[in-house]
Amino acid sequence: MANFLMRVNSHSGLKISIYKMLRLWVFYGALIICSNAVAEHPVVSMVTSEGEVRIRLFTDKSPETTANFLRYVAAGEYDGTIFHRVVAGFMIQGGGYYEDLSEAPEKQLIINEADNGLQNLRGTVAMARLDGIDSAGRQFFINTSDNTHLDHTSTSCTRADETAIESAAQRGLRKPRTCTTFGYAVFGEVLAGMETVDAIEVVPTEDREDSFDVPVTTVVIERMRIQNPAAR
Repeated sequence: MANFLMRVNSHSGLKISIYKMLRLWVFYGALIICSNAVAEHPVVSMVTSEGEVRIRLFTDKSPETTANFLRYVAAGEYDGTIFHRVVAGFMIQGGGYYEDLSEAPEKQLIINEADNGLQNLRGTVAMARLDGIDSAGRQFFINTSDNTHLDHTSTSCTRADETAIESAAQRGLRKPRTCTTFGYAVFGEVLAGMETVDAIEVVPTEDREDSFDVPVTTVVIERMRIQNPAAR
């Protein structure tokens, strides 16, 4: 090894060539790392009537949820929908209704990935759903506070628990619920534009027929676009 180093030192051209080669290795290695990071965390731009929000997705932690969300984004199916439910100090919910409060078509229900270890903290994005564990479709919400009561925990109901409760109900029986909510799947976080989320959170709201906490002045999702080509 000492002789090799001495030969390199005695031939400056060879030394420079090796130095350039090492720099290229470092450069291309960094590119590969960055490319992998982009693929794992694609970014979606959501332009609303109140401003823009950029959302980073956790495809590594929530693969099914992010794939479902990106399908709607790529098809332009969130464009023209609204934030139909806004609760100050809690969250803003949207993506499922149009300005006339007609329901947007839903592709399919997806598996609940709330057990991915991610928490419903301020600025995170999660899927809204009905009472059933796997009942999320297209609606999402952005947490405006730390809402850890929405997290999956060790005491959360399992799918077997849910089946037993539903089976008992069908027989006219009420099976006591001893477990807590399965949780709401976090699949992204606000990368930029939290001030826009905060502005939406405090708009005046009203109740309309079967809809509650509806913004008096409609907050429209004008468009959503995938920012990273690797996410397509």
